[in-house]
Amino acid sequence: MLSFFFVISSHKTEQTMKFLRNLLASFLGTIIAGTLLIFIVFGMITALLSMDDEVVIKDNSVLLLKLDRQVVDRVSDNPFDNLNIQGMNIEDKMGLNDLLNVIDKASRDEKIKGIFMNITDLSAGAATLEEIRTALMEFKKSKKFIIAYSDQYSQGGYYLASTADKIYLNPEGLVEFRGMSANLMFFKNALQKLEVEPVIIRGTGNKFKSAVEPLTEEKMSEANRKQTSVYMGSIWQHILKGISESRNIPVDSLNAFADNMTIRNAQACLDNKLVDGLIYFDEVQDELKKLVEVEDDKDFNMVGYERYNKYAKFQPFAAHKIAVIYATGEIGMGKGDFETIGSETLSGLIRKARKDNRINAIVLRVNSPGGSALASEAIWREMELASKEKVVVVSMGDVAASGGYYIACNADTIVADHTTLTGSIGVFGIIPIIDKFMKNTLGVTFDTVKTNLHSDIGSMYRPMNDDEKAVIQFEVDRIYSSFLSHVSKGRGIEVAMVDSIGQGRVWSGINALELKLVDVHGGLTDAIKIAADMAGLKTWTIEELPVQKDPFEKIMNIMSKGNSAMISTGFPEGDRILKAFKSLSGMRGIQARMLFDLEIK
Repeated sequence: MLSFFFVISSHKTEQTMKFLRNLLASFLGTIIAGTLLIFIVFGMITALLSMDDEVVIKDNSVLLLKLDRQVVDRVSDNPFDNLNIQGMNIEDKMGLNDLLNVIDKASRDEKIKGIFMNITDLSAGAATLEEIRTALMEFKKSKKFIIAYSDQYSQGGYYLASTADKIYLNPEGLVEFRGMSANLMFFKNALQKLEVEPVIIRGTGNKFKSAVEPLTEEKMSEANRKQTSVYMGSIWQHILKGISESRNIPVDSLNAFADNMTIRNAQACLDNKLVDGLIYFDEVQDELKKLVEVEDDKDFNMVGYERYNKYAKFQPFAAHKIAVIYATGEIGMGKGDFETIGSETLSGLIRKARKDNRINAIVLRVNSPGGSALASEAIWREMELASKEKVVVVSMGDVAASGGYYIACNADTIVADHTTLTGSIGVFGIIPIIDKFMKNTLGVTFDTVKTNLHSDIGSMYRPMNDDEKAVIQFEVDRIYSSFLSHVSKGRGIEVAMVDSIGQGRVWSGINALELKLVDVHGGLTDAIKIAADMAGLKTWTIEELPVQKDPFEKIMNIMSKGNSAMISTGFPEGDRILKAFKSLSGMRGIQARMLFDLEIK
């Protein structure tokens, strides 16, 4: 951090400045306190309003799944966890764990006659969509109906809608159907203009470790383009297969729709059998009333997701427990939170579950592109110890790659969705040299006093010599060798084989099963059932970790972070740039991670 000191000679001016600073500080303090007070009151009101003594579900009800927000693995139960104080808004999210439970409960609830999906602004990763879709397909086995409606379906939204008995679309709406694309930003020219030199040291033979390419190249390398085409192609074919089977449209026809831009408007959607009708929202409600055999609006019972979720969360008592531990975000040393994995926090949770005699099995839910190799090693060790005492199953979400795979590789069973991104077995080191930028742009120079020749090795303020690069290269290769060894031992695969499918290469869940990197395709629900079977449990309750935080503790955490949270630029590409640089600036030590700015649509 840079500090600039200005000497003000005039005593009068100094007093004036002091007064203005104090006035500004008081003003800002009042605003912050007032804002927090508003959020506190809002949270208390929300909590009070939600304290229903009992959720009553009426006969002949329809479950409304309004999919209009981001779906993440797990959301907090208290309103403060979704506060974005810098953005002055509430980031409403939906928990995948709750959504899967709601759909499962509804399939067995005699009072629920069907599901109405209103898909408007759904945001979810490919594997998350896969898990929701699988749950909906299971729901259909109950012989209950599913009706889908939207003014405009995204590709992901339509993939879910394809499970429905009837798909309806606004007469002026559209189904986005164009195929998948991967977009990656490159910062080589920007860094050159800033005179910042990124020193990259990759593991020997890690030709697919493309996480560093955005810093050194202007476009994808052939190796990176090849791996991206392979895993993206397998994901797209899996999606097409699902739509084809549900809608009875050949895969070749679906690909032709995308290639020829056939699906241009609502009528084209109907003509090509992507939807069953072009109607308005009120007309869909009339269709639903017919399905539950009611005519009057007052007799039509629609129960919303939030309300039914409270009803579905009830767990009957069981003597045995399965701990579901959520590992979400980039991996780093120290403490983590709902959006990051800290080695200290996650290791502690695994250790706690291992030592708890009431817990019979552990399911680690991993949704991470990786991060610090050292932090991954610390977590791997706790997983190793846990697997010696209890059943340990890993459930992979949208991405469980590099460090995310590192912490998963020694589980008894690894469960991944078809569309999960995994593998990326490889490591690298990165040191940005910023001396020229500091001198030529900011006018700041550095001078160093050291006791030994290499006391300042790894400094960002001077070029690195060949001897120092060789030392770091040795460490990178050593850690890569440990990574290979862990995978070999955990998966029962020869080291040479692991190396041949490693080298930083990313795979889809489909490829990963063929390569024995995972054991079975499935989602979180499947992983829990597998863990129960392995532990010999007939009944069990779920204990989710980490435990939800107290609302006031959440406020203190937000305040302690200060300005470290990312500020939105107001437009998506600007936010992508900020996110990429934030990710880069957070890299410390040798990394085991995949691309930090890959956008797949």
